[in-house]
Amino acid sequence: MKNRNLSSLFLHGILIIGLVATVLPFLWMLSTSFKPVEQIFVYPPQWIPHPPILDHFRQLFQQVDFLLHFKNSIIIAAGITFVSLFFSSMAGYAFAKLQFPKREKIFALLLATMMIPGQVTMIPVFLILRNLGLLNTYWGLILPASTSVFGIFLVRQFMRSLPSELIESARIDGCSEFRIYWNIMLPQAMPALATLAIFTFMASWNDFLWPLIVMTKESMYTLPVALANLNGQYNTEWGLLMAGSVVVILPILILFLALQRYFVRGIALTGMKG
Repeated sequence: MKNRNLSSLFLHGILIIGLVATVLPFLWMLSTSFKPVEQIFVYPPQWIPHPPILDHFRQLFQQVDFLLHFKNSIIIAAGITFVSLFFSSMAGYAFAKLQFPKREKIFALLLATMMIPGQVTMIPVFLILRNLGLLNTYWGLILPASTSVFGIFLVRQFMRSLPSELIESARIDGCSEFRIYWNIMLPQAMPALATLAIFTFMASWNDFLWPLIVMTKESMYTLPVALANLNGQYNTEWGLLMAGSVVVILPILILFLALQRYFVRGIALTGMKG
């Protein structure tokens, strides 16, 4: 019993250290966004601004067309999320419940493509988008991310756990495959879809390199690209940059809080937990 208590105490101590190490930078970012400039680099560090100010947030909306870049990020991240959910769920349903030749081998081949770094395909995809005239357009970012092998894998793992008797009963009643997928499987797969939505939205919202390559017009910049331009050649306005980072994080935080119930269940049921 004593050894068990010591193991539990040690484990909780490690978890607390990990929690502090994770949360501390976010607290410092939030604190810095409200600090006067002269308090940002004082030693010892001053965690609580005295007095807290909103000057960095006002400057952010004056110096950057924040609403325009926010709109670009929302359209692109939401578009990628919805399109990816649709195609990944269809493919996941096919690999989980439909029987067709070489199904397992095709799926294994798809999984093998996950080992290819995204940087390898950037130039070919860029050339394709240029030839199609999709540079500096929303579709130039949405179409290449319209599905993902990770999303297909996640949905497939979840749908494999659903009883096949539901599908057989629907087929006996004369339902088409698309109606079975849309009316029966999708509602059952909400936890997996919510998990995939969080992962996809976060990746799209935080993406910097690919929007920087595809979007060459300032009016099409997403928030990460626009905030990177706040860094001057010789100095960085840290208060302004932290204020922008706080505003960028808010949509992701709201999305996670809204879907966390589904997220936890989806992680537990798709075989991704540790």
